[in-house]
Amino acid sequence: MPLIRPAQSSDIPAITDIYNEAGVGTTASYALEPVTVDNRREWWRRLTAADCPVLVLEDDGHVVGFASYAQFRPLAGYAHTMEHSVYIRSGRRSSGAGRMLMQALLDYARGRGVHVMVGVVDGANEDSLAFHRKLGFEESGRLPEVGRKFGRWLDVVFMTRILDDSH
Repeated sequence: MPLIRPAQSSDIPAITDIYNEAGVGTTASYALEPVTVDNRREWWRRLTAADCPVLVLEDDGHVVGFASYAQFRPLAGYAHTMEHSVYIRSGRRSSGAGRMLMQALLDYARGRGVHVMVGVVDGANEDSLAFHRKLGFEESGRLPEVGRKFGRWLDVVFMTRILDDSH
């Protein structure tokens, strides 16, 4: 049975593998080079020290995906706006793992006063755009040809969801 829990130090190698395959190997991220376990460990420490979650989805003792968020921009005025990331291991996408992780991430964010969640999505990634729409996100902006990967220019789409009605 799938279990969502906070990531632990022992999960970092699996998180690194998933990120390198799903993030570096596709346009889910515009990172061009694989990251190291040390790099991901430092990333995990930085996020958790800032009270930002790194959640994993474990199934049959294996980490099959992870999700996190961090402040959208470093200025104080953005303190209630977070940018999320969700990565699922190849072979497990479209299995509901991303939806489960995202729902847990949204619940965590609501409990900590996050007002807006932002997804930064490759404009050609129709699956990710549809995923966000199903979860209540709306397209808030498109930046044409701001990224370059795999020899082509890429559009970025900002998907946003307001989590509360307070202003």
